[in-house]
Amino acid sequence: MNNILFAIGAYLIGSLSFAVVVSKLFGLADPRTYGSKNPGATNVLRSGNRKAAALTLLGDGFKGWLAVWLAQHFGPRYGVGDSGLALVVLAAFLGHLWPVFFRFVGGKGVATALGILLALDIWLGLATLATWLVVAFAFRYSSLAALVAAVFAPFYYGLLFGSTDGILLAVAAMSVLLVYRHRKNIGNLLAGKESRLGQKKK
Repeated sequence: MNNILFAIGAYLIGSLSFAVVVSKLFGLADPRTYGSKNPGATNVLRSGNRKAAALTLLGDGFKGWLAVWLAQHFGPRYGVGDSGLALVVLAAFLGHLWPVFFRFVGGKGVATALGILLALDIWLGLATLATWLVVAFAFRYSSLAALVAAVFAPFYYGLLFGSTDGILLAVAAMSVLLVYRHRKNIGNLLAGKESRLGQKKK
């Protein structure tokens, strides 16, 4: 029961859409109405407001980190172990993808996934972030960088911990969902139509 309660809490935390909230605070258009229509930092950047995009990135990453951190530090006293933590990982990510507070229209989950990975293990998060940065700076495609980082994240977990526990399965499921959410981007990349970082999408 406590595992479920922590998972519900993680889902609610994940459901906070910082792209929408920050855009409203800055007086910007709803990110669900322009560009890729994705409520995430990359689309907010298309508005031309870098501060709003940075705050969105930090907020979405922080909520993923917070959900896992709370389960790690307070869960054990309520009997929440690795299986419960795996549920929290998935619940926080699902909250971002399908947020209950925003009619289940959420982002693609890149920043939230990174926050989750950093909370699980700092080196896991940094390795995944480094992968994103290398691909992003080399090719200038945020979506391509996210896809490559998502594919590598479960392998990094396996290398670091050498186990096939429930948390690894949760990380792998998160990666599959992230790739799924980028299915349109994959088509655009193959067709040469994907927008590059910093480019305003008409």
